[in-house]
Amino acid sequence: MGKIITEEIQSLVEVELRKGASKSRIATLLGVPYDEAIIIIDEIKASFRPDVGDRIIFSFRDEKMAGTIIKLLNNSAVVEIYWEKSSDKMKDIMESKTIVNFKDIEEFISVEAK
Repeated sequence: MGKIITEEIQSLVEVELRKGASKSRIATLLGVPYDEAIIIIDEIKASFRPDVGDRIIFSFRDEKMAGTIIKLLNNSAVVEIYWEKSSDKMKDIMESKTIVNFKDIEEFISVEAK
């Protein structure tokens, strides 16, 4: 890749991921080609630790789920499921809260309040 991930780049990507920015937007902000931005984003996501209150999209049994992090553990988080943005198929087999590994977090989202 050739580009070193500085603290400034790390911070920018983390903030944009928390906002739910697209990968192409992050590429534009970094001033790098899309393919290079994907490598940077993936590398940062591997070392990224979310915060309590972050709203996330994650996969469970190949179904898209959404939720809010309510507690952080070592490499995972307790997530309260946001059913309005989650797969209906999972309602019968999941509780209202679940554990999600950090590596299974696909993106950060904003959820409008009711």
